[in-house]
Amino acid sequence: MKNGKKILVVGNSFALAKKMASLVEKVYVAPGIELMSEFAECIDIREDDVTGLLKFALENNIDLTIATSEKAIRSDIASVFQANDKLIFAPTAQSASFAINKSYGKRFLYKLHAPTPRFGIFEKLPLALDYLKNADYPLVVRCDMDDDSHDRLCCTNFSHAKVFTEELFSRGEDKVVIEEYAFGHEFTLYVVTDGYQAIPITTVANFKFTEDGDGGLITSGVGAYVPDYKIPDDILRDVFNNVIVSALTSLQKKDIPYLGILGVDVVLTSPDTYTVLEFKPFFKDFDAQAVLNVIDENLLEVFEACANGFFADEYDDLITNDNCSVSCLVKSRLADKVIPNLELIDSEISFIKSKRNKYFEYISDVGNNLVLTSCSKTLSRAKANLSEDLNLISFDGMRYRKDICN
Repeated sequence: MKNGKKILVVGNSFALAKKMASLVEKVYVAPGIELMSEFAECIDIREDDVTGLLKFALENNIDLTIATSEKAIRSDIASVFQANDKLIFAPTAQSASFAINKSYGKRFLYKLHAPTPRFGIFEKLPLALDYLKNADYPLVVRCDMDDDSHDRLCCTNFSHAKVFTEELFSRGEDKVVIEEYAFGHEFTLYVVTDGYQAIPITTVANFKFTEDGDGGLITSGVGAYVPDYKIPDDILRDVFNNVIVSALTSLQKKDIPYLGILGVDVVLTSPDTYTVLEFKPFFKDFDAQAVLNVIDENLLEVFEACANGFFADEYDDLITNDNCSVSCLVKSRLADKVIPNLELIDSEISFIKSKRNKYFEYISDVGNNLVLTSCSKTLSRAKANLSEDLNLISFDGMRYRKDICN
């Protein structure tokens, strides 16, 4: 049953906004996309316009703001809202630096003595090129912050690394991070925390390369399945205690507790060893719906408990289910192509850039368009259902990783 509260979601997290719409009377999304209008009201305020967002929250008596956008977190929306007595579920910019700035995050991991690939951080092109000449390959070259464009590349030789590094500096990147590529099975462990207590949510198996069999370009993610059954319990305990809890404890000691969703990207390098890649300040588009599918707890109450400071008093764990979900990011090489049969599929849809034409048909845009998520009692059944739905919506220019459903 819905309560009468009003929620503001800052960032275009389709899956979360839709989830909140099932719990409360009114959901606003800033800035939102057109296809969210079926369950939320989109407001024309930029994610990083903290003053404008605060004014809107005050004028519209918003009960809770949830910042999912890295731009909003980086603009310190949490501190501004807290200073004006508006309840917000988000970390401050200072506490989230290790999850937003990849160079800071790598140094942070090093100080925590967490296993992480060998890395270098460079502010000058000549120094970066000197490092690349003597490095072992493959390497991952990336910019300091995630963005919507091509922000990282897995390079197998010096010439590839040189060209991409020069490209990053030429487009104005202040820092470039270069690290050894970690071979193994990649996963994310997500937790919810008030800065003092952290509770695990679930594990997510990640697909980050654009082509089947981990070929093509490396991205922040093109698909996922939940839970990740491949991770041994002792590895999960070690990551939770020695990476996440250690990170949160370090921030507490600095008097900058981290409040919100925190994810850590890990590579299982062998059955009993792992290495940590980076942190995430919220669910990513490609795995958000799959994660939400396993949570049976009322998320509004969880987020409010964290923001109000009584999370540790009310929660020892989260109620989850034993469902399995698999998600696939659908891209398009072409714009304005009709995406057929979306009304016929069983998978849940999280739109990113798709829209509707004057005939109310769903049409594509160039780049990331939508995420399909199938949920079932078994992973094999969820994958089979997702495969059927992907075949059903086939359109000109459509691209996705077909081996996610294998």
